[in-house]
Amino acid sequence: MYSRLATVTRHDGQRVLETSARGYDVLRDPALNKGDAFSSQERRELGLDGLLPDAVAASIEPQAELAYRHYSSQPTDLAKHLYMLRLHDINETLFYALMQRHLLEMLPVVYDPIVGEAIEHFSEAYTRPRGLFLSIDKADEVETMMRGFGAQADDIDLIVASDAEEILGIGDWGANGIDISIGKLTVYTAAAGIDPNRVLPVVLDVGTDQERLLNDPTYIGYRHGRVRGEAYDDFIDRYVQAARTLFPHALLHWEDFGSTNCRRILRRYRDSMPTFNDDMQGTGAIVLAGLFNALKVTGTRWRDQRVVILGGGSAGVGIADQIRDQMVRDGLDAGQATRQIWIVDLPGLLTEDMRDGLLDYQRPYARPAGEVSGWAKTPTAVDSAAAGRWPRMVALQEARATSGIIGLQTVVEQVKPTILIGTSTHPGLFTRPIVESMASGAERPIIFPLSNPTPLAEATPGQVLGWTAGKALVATGAPFDDVAVGGVTYKIAQANNAALYPGLGLGAIVCRAAKVTDEMILAAAKAVADEADVSAPGAALLPSNGDLRTTSSVVALQVAKAAQDQGVARVKLDDPVEAVRRAQWWPEYCPVVAV
Repeated sequence: MYSRLATVTRHDGQRVLETSARGYDVLRDPALNKGDAFSSQERRELGLDGLLPDAVAASIEPQAELAYRHYSSQPTDLAKHLYMLRLHDINETLFYALMQRHLLEMLPVVYDPIVGEAIEHFSEAYTRPRGLFLSIDKADEVETMMRGFGAQADDIDLIVASDAEEILGIGDWGANGIDISIGKLTVYTAAAGIDPNRVLPVVLDVGTDQERLLNDPTYIGYRHGRVRGEAYDDFIDRYVQAARTLFPHALLHWEDFGSTNCRRILRRYRDSMPTFNDDMQGTGAIVLAGLFNALKVTGTRWRDQRVVILGGGSAGVGIADQIRDQMVRDGLDAGQATRQIWIVDLPGLLTEDMRDGLLDYQRPYARPAGEVSGWAKTPTAVDSAAAGRWPRMVALQEARATSGIIGLQTVVEQVKPTILIGTSTHPGLFTRPIVESMASGAERPIIFPLSNPTPLAEATPGQVLGWTAGKALVATGAPFDDVAVGGVTYKIAQANNAALYPGLGLGAIVCRAAKVTDEMILAAAKAVADEADVSAPGAALLPSNGDLRTTSSVVALQVAKAAQDQGVARVKLDDPVEAVRRAQWWPEYCPVVAV
């Protein structure tokens, strides 16, 4: 959390906080507060004598041990999430020290999947304000409100913004979406050591279409249906221009925007500033990392893969795009690579006769109607619950409800894919007949049920491995326990973007990248893949989230090198390894000096 009361300096290489605050103002600032770890001299100079008990903690360790006991005593994961929020509001360094010591355990609680539950209850749990709430109702005041944050031009390295239209698997949550920006930045710091005092969480509040929120007297956001069209675009542009004016070096991260907006926004700004969309680019890259290792195990080439993706939203098509580009790098032309990817969504297999109902980024993957005219069709029930989130897809589904759709099982039977990926947010859609059909056509089928949180997975790893007698290569979007099949224990890789985007962001920040290029993202994917050893039977395809600090450091180094090689680094790094090391923030108490 950016602190207006402290200035960071370095004395003989040591990080020091200088502050004019005194007494309770010091203790109320989470960036300054050390609790009973303030030294006797600090207490005297900062006016803390009498405001703290007499004993002086020798280190952060006793505090971290006590905080972990309090954390562990919470009755539910949501209660643990809220405890961590309160701890962050009291003592930021202790919050991250606790996360650092229990990263594998706490990452799903502090961020995904429990952050989704916290967002649903955010208005009830909202306590201390953090970040910026920018409302389209006050579009003319965006720059003024951003100035009100109090940071100077060189103070902010990273801004995460969301309009909260498609939060994880739970949809539109309006201003509550500030928690997704806060959570994302928490992972950036915990995983890559990006200084939490140099980041800014933002929610771009353009209203909400969720009646539950609009009729909730405790809802904190703009009470209006979600604004779209020209007014929306103008608001986004005002935000971008204000951010670039006030914080010209900051990387702009877009999070959980709706599928109709996320690509359009990224396309508009990505060539003129450092910007990144994790749902598209990060998801595609972490899946690419898993596939690099899966193909290493199978000994096959990218150009020979046949890929079926269930889910044609921003994540699914983002994955498709990066697989296509990798096939091109392996020698295929773009047209042929595209033809080796099949996308199935609510109306079934995407085909060219759906063109008017498809989004622009889906259209390249639509199959010629004549190509599939003889494929079996199955009746389908209309998913009315999805109408608010994917109106075009639901409309297409309604149009085909009577005649039937070309469903996933038919596509798998006809295509005989080597790779099956799920981003549908619908549980159980990778059924046993589908998985067995795929296994009959591929010696080592690659099956990634990526929807999260855990209850939304298209299949569990235990099911996939059991139905394929352990032949499948599996990665999931949510955490799963190991699976034992046929005497082999399979470590389940989690294709969690947290292994990739923090290091990508750090690398871009360290070299002050002018933009985030496809080559930088590819470098990140390869670096993540290289951190996993897949030589042993049952080995995970991706590194453990318990090793995120190491993985992120390696990713940052490779990203910075790629940026330099491409000429988009605005800072020349004579020693990239040392530059990455020095840029990383660690949750350790540093001296607080009264000025």
